Amino acid sequence: MTASRPIRADAARNRDAIIAAARAAFDRGEFDRRFDDFAPLAGVGTGTLYRHFPTREALAEAVYRGEVAALRDRARHALDTEPPAQALATFLTGYVHLLATEAGLAATLATLLRHRPEVQAEGALALEAAVAELVAAAVNDGGVPAELTAGAVLMALHGISASVGRPGWEADAEALVAVLSRSAD
Repeated sequence: MTASRPIRADAARNRDAIIAAARAAFDRGEFDRRFDDFAPLAGVGTGTLYRHFPTREALAEAVYRGEVAALRDRARHALDTEPPAQALATFLTGYVHLLATEAGLAATLATLLRHRPEVQAEGALALEAAVAELVAAAVNDGGVPAELTAGAVLMALHGISASVGRPGWEADAEALVAVLSRSAD
């Protein structure tokens, strides 16, 4: 069994540039562009694109995994820097803001990954773990009612996600976040 070698710094930079270029294009809703077009967007050659990502779906998966990792990092950072109930509120508010500012990215990733439910399930589990940690900390600290569960928060997030684009969705989402993160009395 051969251990894989670490990626060279220049190769890592190229990979990151491709992901960043794809993320920006996906956020603009440009999921139907030719796959080869992502190479010049990232400032790399076509061979470099295919070496890192053999298909559009592989590239979309890398962008999606990056977004999930960023959400986990936001949850961890909030919990490390704020009281638990405030960390939960910060994370939820940030999630709503993310949906408001990057609706194109979410729609594009959903389109490109529709035949990869295992990838979406993996992301859902990672989000669930982050939310569960936030909710448990807030409940244990007494900052939110003990009846609040990670499942309830996830249901709210799914509902918020499904309502994006509906008139007044953002204000409604912010009101729901305020109720979910209301202090226990």
